[in-house]
This record gives sequence, structure tokens and C-alpha cells, in this order.
Amino acid sequence: MNEPGAPFIVIAAVFLLLVVILCLFGVRRFQLQRALGTVDASICSSGNRWQMGVCRYQDADLEWFRLMSLSPRARHTFRRSSIVLVGRRQPTESERIRVQPDVVIVTLSYEGQEMLLAMKFDAYAGLSSWLEAGPVIGIGTWR
Repeated sequence: MNEPGAPFIVIAAVFLLLVVILCLFGVRRFQLQRALGTVDASICSSGNRWQMGVCRYQDADLEWFRLMSLSPRARHTFRRSSIVLVGRRQPTESERIRVQPDVVIVTLSYEGQEMLLAMKFDAYAGLSSWLEAGPVIGIGTWR
């Protein structure tokens, strides 16, 4: 007797696993976006490789989370007092196909290394304000 039950169960289990993983990605994305101070921002890592993600402002840190990850931890954490805003520019032709549409490329210096973030102009304005609102080193204290 040729029973189709076993292959069907395997295919159904794989399909169910894929649905659960997609749901977990959705829940993680919802949790990240639900928190205050989060914006979509791609980061350019070494080798000119852009990765999509989400930035979250904390009191003393800027955290960056990979979009395609289930990890609850930030992939990169940058201390606010060590970030220097160098400037912004429009994406080059080669960058346009790697980043989201209608973004600006923000150049930051972090502990002597240059870092690029691609974000919407509104998010750039928020990042700029967040950096300017930080305390001056040696003057005042954190609120």
C-alpha cells in the first residue's frame, strides 16, 4: 500500500515552521517599531555593504538592530558622547539600488571611524536634534 501520509506530514511541518518564523519576524519588527525613538535606517558596513535595520535612541546610546534577525540584542551600540555628525548627502547612483528610496546618507564619526547611515530626512533631523541635545562633555550632567 502506498500511503501519502508521511510526505504530507513533513511538508505540512516545514510549512508550519516557515509560518512561525515569519510571525516571529513580524512580532520582533512590531516590538522595535512600537518603542519610542526608533527609525528605519540602513548602515554601511565594511566592504561597502548596506544592511537594512532599525535605529533606536536611548539616553546615552544609539542602538542599531538588523532587520532580518530574530535577536533581541542590538547588532551595534554607539555611545552618544562619541558620535560626531559629519554631514549628509544624497545617495550616489550605485548606492540608490542598495538603499531605500528618498533617503539621505548621513556620515557619522564614531571613535575615529567613519560610519554611514541611510535614513529618511525626518529621521536625520531627529538624529541631529538628539545629538545636539546631549550634554557637553565636562559640563552639566545627564538629566
